[in-house]
Amino acid sequence: MHSSEEIPVSGMSAGRSAMRMGPAELVQAAAMARRFYLEGKSKIQIAEEFGVSRFKVARVLETALERDLVRIEIRVPAELDAERSDALRARYGLRHAVVVESPAEAEESPDPENLGEVAADLLGELVAEGDVLGLAWGRSTIHMAAALDRLPPCTVVQLTGVYDAGTAERGSVEAVRRAAQVSGGDAHPIYAPMLLPDAATAAALRSQTGIARAFEYFDKVTVACVSIGSWEAGISTVHDMLTEEERAHYASLGVEAEMSAHLFDVEGRRVGRDLGERCITVEADRLRRIPEVVAIAGGQRKSGAIDAVLRSGLVTSLVTDTAAADALMTTGPAPRPALDRADPDGL
Repeated sequence: MHSSEEIPVSGMSAGRSAMRMGPAELVQAAAMARRFYLEGKSKIQIAEEFGVSRFKVARVLETALERDLVRIEIRVPAELDAERSDALRARYGLRHAVVVESPAEAEESPDPENLGEVAADLLGELVAEGDVLGLAWGRSTIHMAAALDRLPPCTVVQLTGVYDAGTAERGSVEAVRRAAQVSGGDAHPIYAPMLLPDAATAAALRSQTGIARAFEYFDKVTVACVSIGSWEAGISTVHDMLTEEERAHYASLGVEAEMSAHLFDVEGRRVGRDLGERCITVEADRLRRIPEVVAIAGGQRKSGAIDAVLRSGLVTSLVTDTAAADALMTTGPAPRPALDRADPDGL
């Protein structure tokens, strides 16, 4: 955020309303405004310098704003939409919402790559030394990890298995390694598929030493980064891993969204919980206890899924784009605040 101020010191340049001030008042007001807005001095420091009370300084600064001696301009980088960000944060009761301009040529595409770059900067703000950062599988989290250039020393743990064990080195395992390399902390990857043929196989894998060690960190995670998928081909990796019959079954349950192998209907209620028993993933209840859960998802096609996941109460912050944000601002009645993280199922 950047602010700039113009401080006219003559009665004419200050505008008609400021012409009532005499030249001595104008000069003093301009000097005080310069000290406060440009030099960062406190009102007490200014009062001591000019030999007046701090209340007098406060009145002068207020008058300077009212009479247009000071013009304050708020700027953010061009790719960030501050107005949409604030509106979205307020609508969903999020801790942070960051809206990025959608690429003009790809407004219909899900998760533009620039979301990952902005999310990387956001994690640089949110993660503190000694935190445990959890990363779930997703294209957007992989883009985010690739864009990371600063993180304080922290432990990094993988929250889900991988989409395809054969691509682990280029996917979420590499994302965990990359984040740990940037932070200088320990990495705890999971070398296992996200989806297994049955619950027994998944349970056996969870008991293996390396995977069990990663799972032990789940309750210690302080900041998590997740992706959101719509229940359609090419936009949800879990959808794409299932058979046609399985997809139809879960669709019949009203699935609107998928996040870390958890399925949600349009109201944010979890459905198809049996799927989780076959998956290597952080449990929803554990996600709910993580203080900061940042979702990265964008594109108009994903807006319904994003809305559903935000209504679940599992996410505290969102990085998205203008195409998704505009759709989200017009979806039905406003949901309960996301920071009210009670389970919508009441379970």
